[in-house]
Amino acid sequence: MKNIKRDIRALTKEDLINFFIKNSEKAFKGKQVYEWLWKKGAHSFDQMTNLSIDSRNLLKKSFDINHIEVDTVQKSSDGTLKNAIRLHDGLVVESVLIPSKNRTTACVSSQVGCSLDCKFCATSKLKRMRNLNPDEIYDQVVAIDNQSRLYYNKKLTNIVFMGMGEPLMNYNNVLLAIEKITSKEGLAMSPKRIVVSTSGIPKMIKKMAEDGVKFNLAVSLHSAIDEIRTKIMPFNDNFPLSQLREALIFWYSKTKRRITYEYVVWQGVNDSINDILALIEFCKFAPSKVNLIEYNPIGDGLFKQAKPQIIDKYVSMLEKNNIVVTVRRSRGKDIDAACGQLANKK
Repeated sequence: MKNIKRDIRALTKEDLINFFIKNSEKAFKGKQVYEWLWKKGAHSFDQMTNLSIDSRNLLKKSFDINHIEVDTVQKSSDGTLKNAIRLHDGLVVESVLIPSKNRTTACVSSQVGCSLDCKFCATSKLKRMRNLNPDEIYDQVVAIDNQSRLYYNKKLTNIVFMGMGEPLMNYNNVLLAIEKITSKEGLAMSPKRIVVSTSGIPKMIKKMAEDGVKFNLAVSLHSAIDEIRTKIMPFNDNFPLSQLREALIFWYSKTKRRITYEYVVWQGVNDSINDILALIEFCKFAPSKVNLIEYNPIGDGLFKQAKPQIIDKYVSMLEKNNIVVTVRRSRGKDIDAACGQLANKK
């Protein structure tokens, strides 16, 4: 019978220590292996040079390291890099490195495909194949950190969970990945430099608050009117704005952290004064920031970017009501790496 190997990165440090003790080896080797896997990002057991050959062979017999591979890299004219990431089972996700003057940001994926059905997003047109494991999320960050150092001579400074998938539909694995990313035994990044973006799953937003997470929250809102939001984000029928608002009130009461709303304005969809007033009313309960995002076409012709004067109206009315607002220009459009465009196209 063929020996089925386990994915070694599914083991805790204690599991690794116990494995070595069980095999009559020194316990400290478990700590060494854990450091190789997470802090040093080893792709193979042969890289673990402070272990004896016998110890490495023991690991090879029992385990695999299901590491990601950066299959292809595309570079935009604005410096943005898009990675096609091949997983151990042959499935592909995408991640993006976004450079700017003072920072580099990793946009990472949490699912192969997506659990939700937003009409304006290319990823939603892909069938959700599976959730990513914590190590697969972590590996995307390590790969982008390496690229940031190679291409821009600076370490990665920020992470946004705004790639493929709905992070809160893969809650446990996303939190485990962030735990490794922020741990001193991992990448030791500050959770304040991490943003988890959700389309709005009320019970999971409440759970995050109850779990005392330290990272920041962004909500992909796009309309504060149920009828309109349901047309562009059909799952809103199951999670209406009243429930989302209640969850966000709970989030703020627990965390006291500002909420960011991601918001695209489309011609003929959410470009009226009523839309702006509804957004202002929705934001009022807690300190918030609105990112007005440039729309990135996905080839179906169903949505068009609103006219500049409408964007200006949003800005002026939000600011008049003391709501912080930023107009975000897209990065990586020429390689389909911008918000809403990730769909495994080459």
